[in-house]
Amino acid sequence: MGTKALVGWVVAIAAVNWGLVGLLNLNLVEAILGTGTTLTKVVYIVIGVVGVYKVYMLLMDGGKK
Repeated sequence: MGTKALVGWVVAIAAVNWGLVGLLNLNLVEAILGTGTTLTKVVYIVIGVVGVYKVYMLLMDGGKK
């Protein structure tokens, strides 16, 4: 799996999680890993870094890909 595909999957999974938070008040990350745990924080940091990378790629590619 290439970087672009991996980034796409992480963004999609994060979006589904936030949708569940908004609709059902269900946070899958916290439900699986616990609220406020170190691992939960690491997951959020990784998702944040992936999001920043995705924004960078959109700006550099002109949003074409």
